[in-house]
Amino acid sequence: MTEPPAGTYVYCLIAAARPPAVPRRARGLPGLGRLRLLPVARGRWLVVADAPLDAWSAAAIDRRLRDLDWVSRAALAHEAVVEAFDAARAVLPMKLFTIFASDARAVDHVRGARSRADRLIAHVGGHQEWGVRVAVDPAGAAPRDAAAPRGRRATGAGYLTRKKAQRDARLEVVRRGSEAAAVLFERCAAASRDARRRGRDELPGGTPLLLDAAFLVPRGRGARFRALVGRQARALARDGVQVTLTGPWPPYSFVTD
Repeated sequence: MTEPPAGTYVYCLIAAARPPAVPRRARGLPGLGRLRLLPVARGRWLVVADAPLDAWSAAAIDRRLRDLDWVSRAALAHEAVVEAFDAARAVLPMKLFTIFASDARAVDHVRGARSRADRLIAHVGGHQEWGVRVAVDPAGAAPRDAAAPRGRRATGAGYLTRKKAQRDARLEVVRRGSEAAAVLFERCAAASRDARRRGRDELPGGTPLLLDAAFLVPRGRGARFRALVGRQARALARDGVQVTLTGPWPPYSFVTD
């Protein structure tokens, strides 16, 4: 029985002195072939897998994009492969569902963008990405005397006064937290090679997100960076502000110009 034609799914571009070992734990997206290395140039390899085009054509993928669970599982599997090679000198992640008609097409594409790839590798090589989020702690945004009274005291002017106090306390926490987040960003940026703010939004439950940023930190300074954020987090927690640190990751936020 003839197997269906296969394209080449590309996970990432690796820069290393020698071909990296393919970790056994990195299985890749379900339905794709085994991970393999595709030489591109001296010290450059693509991490790829065969993608049967009957299931991985552009039309087939478009039909499944509405299935958010499937997209989420694919994204997690894609990222797991990229992160499995994080020990390499530099890892340039490819976008989810990057598929070429053949190995040759994939290699030609990367070689055609060699100057850009070299520039990115020089920038992110030897570095990892850390993420910092600053958000208002809902429990810390309420006034300390905001215990709800019972019975008739829960109505009328007392109720309105208490609600105003709660609102004012929350606004004050947001104001102080925004100022502190700006200071934290500058301190983290000073300890990094590069820093990028991401879009601010609200977390589930309407909790204000005061900062969402990524920092490109030298690989050997991760512990120092973690300690820096930890000190700031403990100080801000007293004012009802939460700081969340994630990483280290491959430089997802720094591979776009």
